[in-house]
Amino acid sequence: MALGRSKKRLGDLLLDEGLITGEQLEKTLKLAKETGKRIGETLVENGIVTERDIMNALSHQLGIEIVSLIGVEISKELLGLVDASILRKNRMVPIDFYNGNVNVVRLAMADPMDMAAVDDFMMITNLQVEPVLALPNEIMLTLDRYFGNSETLAAAQKYAEERKAYEQDRQEDDAEEEVSDSPIVQLVKKLIEQAARQRASDIHIEALERKVRVRFRIDGALYEKFTYDIQLLPAIIARLKIIGGMDISEKRKPQDGRITVVVDRIEYDIRASILPTVYGEKCVMRLAQKKMLTRDKSELGFNEEEMRQFDMILKNPNGIILVTGPTGSGKSTTLYTALSELNKEDVNIVTVEDPVEANIDGINQVQTNPKAELTFASALRSILRQDPDIIMIGEIRDTETAQIAVQASITGHLVVSTLHTNSSASTLTRLMDMGIESYLLADSMVGVIAQRLVRRLCPKCRQPYQASEEEKRLLGVPKEHPLVLYKPCGCELCSHTGYKGRIGVYEIMTITPAIRRVISRRGSAEEIKEVALSEGMHTLRMSAGKLVREGVTSFHEMMKVSFDNDVIEERE
Repeated sequence: MALGRSKKRLGDLLLDEGLITGEQLEKTLKLAKETGKRIGETLVENGIVTERDIMNALSHQLGIEIVSLIGVEISKELLGLVDASILRKNRMVPIDFYNGNVNVVRLAMADPMDMAAVDDFMMITNLQVEPVLALPNEIMLTLDRYFGNSETLAAAQKYAEERKAYEQDRQEDDAEEEVSDSPIVQLVKKLIEQAARQRASDIHIEALERKVRVRFRIDGALYEKFTYDIQLLPAIIARLKIIGGMDISEKRKPQDGRITVVVDRIEYDIRASILPTVYGEKCVMRLAQKKMLTRDKSELGFNEEEMRQFDMILKNPNGIILVTGPTGSGKSTTLYTALSELNKEDVNIVTVEDPVEANIDGINQVQTNPKAELTFASALRSILRQDPDIIMIGEIRDTETAQIAVQASITGHLVVSTLHTNSSASTLTRLMDMGIESYLLADSMVGVIAQRLVRRLCPKCRQPYQASEEEKRLLGVPKEHPLVLYKPCGCELCSHTGYKGRIGVYEIMTITPAIRRVISRRGSAEEIKEVALSEGMHTLRMSAGKLVREGVTSFHEMMKVSFDNDVIEERE
């Protein structure tokens, strides 16, 4: 075994590595004692070190190997050695036998200095242990992958049995009683945890005729994960209503709620929506990591030219910047990133949103409230009396909001907002159709960013193939030229979907004098687009096509996000 009975504590190891100071260690030890948490956990929670820092320090000081559990296959024999609850409690998972020796198990651990956990494993299995290091979230994700289904099904089964016994004594339909049953609490908790670890953006809990179907939306696509007996639905929905602050007795009207949960030390803000359907209530939960909405602009997926254009648009002291695209195309992330970029001490930024999706330090954020007559339009009027430099409007939904936004931009404010349109050129004609005078629009607009999200091909299993003539035509490549494209395949790394993660595709239109002239004379979207293309704008199809040729995404993904049917002109 690589690990002896080391008496050295984690704090001392981190001290030796120079990752923490003596003062930080002293404060953390005191805090850990007060909260009853481990020192490593307390250090990570307070942002003093990262989990990877701790892993690297342990590896260096104790000579323990670091392993990645992404895509690792574990035999049933090893998984059956110890109950999943014990593995979860100690954040460990057996991965293989050491050098083929069936008496020594390689045990991936978040904390290999936890001798009690090692002893537990050895006593239960009667085998020797060779500890290796792995990130805690990778361990939990691996346990979800192998035990998740059976754990949630066991909770569902336990609830069904308890409910049956309960019905023998008294009639049902007491929702308060139902949800106090711990199996349902565990079931809902495990559903949310597994969705978070699998990078799901939404959880769909649907009432079908004879069953409850649970689907996760991962990288924009829905995947069925679990099915339960339809009798479980009232209890699941009741539990979600309780934690989401909704009315548990109201079953005929749609309801909305918010839930905050922490999974693997990451805080998630969940918006829950409940809708009555034919077979019962359906719930959709949208998961958002608060810190993920405010990311560095380099993480958005801009190429060098797009980054230059984005920076130029943001430098305007006044005018309107619009980010457009359908729901789920990443508009909010782009807006929040732009605001974080503009957020300086000498600038007053005020936002009006429905709802406020992420709290940013230094920015004044207003939540609309129709019941209190605080709409986008009424909030904007008040904001203009708050001496703002930059105003962010969550979405331009009506003519009144659009008119106030234009007036604000002309009077010296920078206004950033979103609109649901298909392209940057059609955004301008949409605003004219909403009643905005063309000369005012030409004067106020500084830039439009149309965007979509495409799924990235899994780098491990993507498969090359020769492009067909039709694919070459749509990519603007001469048919006699050979062209290698890539298609999805599926492996353990990407959960057999063929895709892992998403990247933004952009169509950035900077409003130039030539485009202003077309807007002023109420030119069509096609005319605006032609002028923009002649000045070097790349359409969504062109930007997506570039990613297809580079092997980042598939041809199928490109066709999903680009609406125009024109052949791409080679402008590289």
